Amino acid sequence: MAHIIDLGGAPASEDCAQLGVTEEFDTVNAYEVFAYKLAIIARFGEPPAGCRLKPLANRHDFGTYRTLSLRVDDEEDEKVQAYATAVEEGLGTWIEAGFSPPISYVGSVATIHRLDPTELLIGALQTTRPDADGRFPIPDFETLHTNLAAAFPQEAELARTRISASQPTADEPCRL
Repeated sequence: MAHIIDLGGAPASEDCAQLGVTEEFDTVNAYEVFAYKLAIIARFGEPPAGCRLKPLANRHDFGTYRTLSLRVDDEEDEKVQAYATAVEEGLGTWIEAGFSPPISYVGSVATIHRLDPTELLIGALQTTRPDADGRFPIPDFETLHTNLAAAFPQEAELARTRISASQPTADEPCRL
């Protein structure tokens, strides 16, 4: 039988959609849980075979809300155990994964900043990228960038292409 670890709907110290309060809750909640999955992968890498990250429906008097869960199918595997131990506390903030908050809240209104989740992922890849010499300005960025690039190679290539296109050549002046 599978073991389920509930990681929450978003990083613990961040604002998140509130069932019965947030307008268009189902849409906002689903996006937030997906963004949180990307952030967990950035921080800890993709889950090994024997476990997976997936939304978990939680029924409440006011309706159903979703959180991110780790479903563990092979509790005997050492890689699965290590991954489960690493992720079980989740994240405290979005920035721990190199993400800017994907949604902001003012009262009951939620604003999703990048409607396409691919753009959220590319933004994190661009934020955590190495400099022209291949060094990372913040050591933690190497882990985040490497995990995201390994899990999402097409998006990583798109991020690299965009970065290259936006950098001035030796003949171009730098515009501020």
